[in-house]
Amino acid sequence: MKAEPVIQCVQANWPAPANVRALSTTRLGGYSTGPYAGLNLAMHVGDDADTVARNRERLAATLKLPSSPIWLKQVHGERLIDAAEWQDGLSADACYTGKPDTVCAILTADCLPLLLCNEAGTRVAAIHLGWRGICSSLITQAIKRMESAPSGILAWIGPHIHAESYEVGADVLAAASGVSATAMDAFTPTREDRWLLSMSALVTGVLKEHGLAKIYMADSCVYRDSQRFYSYRREHHTGRMASLIWMET
Repeated sequence: MKAEPVIQCVQANWPAPANVRALSTTRLGGYSTGPYAGLNLAMHVGDDADTVARNRERLAATLKLPSSPIWLKQVHGERLIDAAEWQDGLSADACYTGKPDTVCAILTADCLPLLLCNEAGTRVAAIHLGWRGICSSLITQAIKRMESAPSGILAWIGPHIHAESYEVGADVLAAASGVSATAMDAFTPTREDRWLLSMSALVTGVLKEHGLAKIYMADSCVYRDSQRFYSYRREHHTGRMASLIWMET
């Protein structure tokens, strides 16, 4: 009898309240094959839908999830929804909840997953951030939904593409230049009209301007670690990891 695949996750390394669970999946485990090999959790990338459903079921069983995750239709926009508003196919790039046992989720394969919670353990949020998302109002909206002073909000940045593998053009530099006072520190020039962008530095600058000081992050670069992570920039035709956060009853 073939053994079930072993799912491996990156646990959030932050001092969150005991009732808050937060993590990012890797590609290890799961039933997908070919360019999606492993635990692809996205329905929109061309993988077999039944296989993705099996992956999601396997994830839920492994993590003993209290409910099915809120799977958003992500569009690199700036819509944040209350998880209670969710319905299948709803377009949004972030969700939050104040209800226990509601699992907020976002999918990434280079972009930066940002998870938030308050110190009371009564609010959580999951935010999908590419450079457009960082330049939008998503972070500001999510912070307001935490129902806490900024000093009482924790942030965790999950695995994403790091600066050494993420070269961008002048359009990104121009769009991001005003998002915080330290925004330009996130860019390192490489050649004419090209820069390496540290999305974590850019996000950290925005969070600090909002008054957050409790900021933590994973140290994994999804582009450089092909064994553990999907990367759209590396492979283009590939799967997606998920970052999940919820409050246990």
